[in-house]
Amino acid sequence: MADIDTFDLLSKLTAEGCSLGELITIASELAQAGKPQVADQAYKIWARFNPEHPQLCVALFNRSVLQSALGDNAGAAASLEQAITLNPDFMPAYVNLGGLQERAGLGELAIATWELGANRSANINGMAVSYAFTCLKQIARLLGDLHQPARAEMALQRAADIDPNAMDVIGQLVATRLSQCKWPVLAPSERVSRETLLRGVNPLSIAAYTDDPMLLLAAANTLIEREVKATPEQVRADRRDAPIDLAGRRLRIGYISSDLRDHAVGYLMAELFEVHDKKKVEVFAYYCGPESSDGLNTRIRAAVEHFIDIRPMSDDEAAQRIADDGIDILVDVNGHTRDARTAVFARRPAPILVNWLGYPGTMGSDFHHYIIADPWIIPPEMEHYYSEAVRRIPCYQPNDRRRRVQEECPTRAEAGLPEDGFVFCCFNGVQKITPHVFDRWMQILKRTPGSVLWLLDSNPEANARLRDSAEAKGVDRTRIVFAPKLQNAYHLARYRLADLFLDTTPYGAHTTASDALWMAVPVLTWSGRSFASRVCGSLVRSAGLPEMVVDSGEAYVEKAVEIGADREKARALRATLEANRDSCVLFNMDLLADSLETLYGEMVAEYQAGGRPSPDLTNLDVYMNVGLELDQDQREMQAVEDYEGLYRQALARRHKLRSIPADNRIWTPDARRTAV
Repeated sequence: MADIDTFDLLSKLTAEGCSLGELITIASELAQAGKPQVADQAYKIWARFNPEHPQLCVALFNRSVLQSALGDNAGAAASLEQAITLNPDFMPAYVNLGGLQERAGLGELAIATWELGANRSANINGMAVSYAFTCLKQIARLLGDLHQPARAEMALQRAADIDPNAMDVIGQLVATRLSQCKWPVLAPSERVSRETLLRGVNPLSIAAYTDDPMLLLAAANTLIEREVKATPEQVRADRRDAPIDLAGRRLRIGYISSDLRDHAVGYLMAELFEVHDKKKVEVFAYYCGPESSDGLNTRIRAAVEHFIDIRPMSDDEAAQRIADDGIDILVDVNGHTRDARTAVFARRPAPILVNWLGYPGTMGSDFHHYIIADPWIIPPEMEHYYSEAVRRIPCYQPNDRRRRVQEECPTRAEAGLPEDGFVFCCFNGVQKITPHVFDRWMQILKRTPGSVLWLLDSNPEANARLRDSAEAKGVDRTRIVFAPKLQNAYHLARYRLADLFLDTTPYGAHTTASDALWMAVPVLTWSGRSFASRVCGSLVRSAGLPEMVVDSGEAYVEKAVEIGADREKARALRATLEANRDSCVLFNMDLLADSLETLYGEMVAEYQAGGRPSPDLTNLDVYMNVGLELDQDQREMQAVEDYEGLYRQALARRHKLRSIPADNRIWTPDARRTAV
């Protein structure tokens, strides 16, 4: 076909008997031969000679794909619009037309197109339903990008009703409700049960929903089993047993992250890359996030010896590149977060795989060997909540002492705050606010006359809902003040207006806490059992204020009220932070880098001695089922004293029906014998 002359091609296409199948074959062969323009013209000519063909819409659809590939998006859109006019039930055209409109910057038009597709009901069959489902997912994705969670939630709910087993949809649905402070977060429907909702939630969202470390471990493992697959054929870059011989060279450390840019993780890691001891370690950064050339991305590129963009690479290609680089320790700085490349780790391209910083919790995989924490975040008695072996540095979180702070600070009046009233603040993401936390905040406001609660502006739905909730609890809605989003230097400057940062739980402040502490704003936190609930406690203690880490919800309220009534105490806390800033563990990046490098060396020594840890995943499916059964909506798990007793009781009931082997977590041999 590549050698066919123009006359023969025209003869074939204009012949009365040229079928659609023949046209598709001709066009496909032309495109494969490097002649996509000719293939495009073939569709155009055939369409002109077959205007009444019952499947002309298919030819137009195929032509639009070629036109789009050739850069003629306007022509592609016109072809798809014609296809829909000819056959309004031709669902693929709606999906692709919406995509073209989105890329042209016509977001609302794209949503309208997908809505038309989702609402077509003339042909109720598997394919039609599948395309309607795709349209709804596209609507939800775009509305999420446009920060319109209420509309996105409606599309996600419809998609979940179509396919309750679509775990990605379920996860987005719950995350969208979290972002609007819609309580209860798990809202079952006729088609989607509470258990289905919780089973589909990403572990990152579960960390904001409940302080249940066993459920978090089981959910992480469930996600790995469901979404991170690597066949034996794919593990071509397997270096799990590669020797690490450091004779004549430095240790090669690879960091994989999508967030080495204007992102919380980028802010935390920038200085670390600059202070890593290049005499000890050779640093490779593998970037997998959105295209970026912002200041932080540029700074990090300059700091690392090797910056490799793996965005365009497949998981196999990325794993092969890492293997070719001879990485000794590969650090996962994403975990279960957006744009993660977990499947690269599943291909074992380095002998030692580590989970650190980007995700506050366990990976629940059989291929991550270590998790890096500190003595407060994971004390020895909590190690069984993790699949990885726990290794510790003095404080788990790096920081940037070079962060820029705007010199000018707005006045309280300019920020909408009272000149003399006590200002409680919390600049955590709105998805971290639970009804339990909000109730405590309202108690604090009621008991601190003239005070306000200063929150980060999120979306109109969440703002209105929080103010309505305050009013329902007897607090004037104007006492909640929202701070508009600003560039980081300006955001840091306005911290000076706050008197006390009130942490959320179970998902507490991470970067926001270190920002507050850097700006000498004291932070009050209640540490629970899960990783995300204990990070803030670690940061506050490392900044020199251990008395600001409390052990109950009641103590949290009392401490906040006590400080709110005593300005001298608040000022003394601020003075302590100011005095400690240059010497405390939290902001000692040289100590952190040295501790990390020492830890990496210890991991290598363990590996060389044959002692690399092997993740234990025993009974995680059982723990998942137990966690799903526990009433997490009405019961605040962090306040339950005998948390493990709840699990033991549920496990004992299950064991009577079907034997459960013992494990090294809660269902220990002793617990099993007692149950029998």
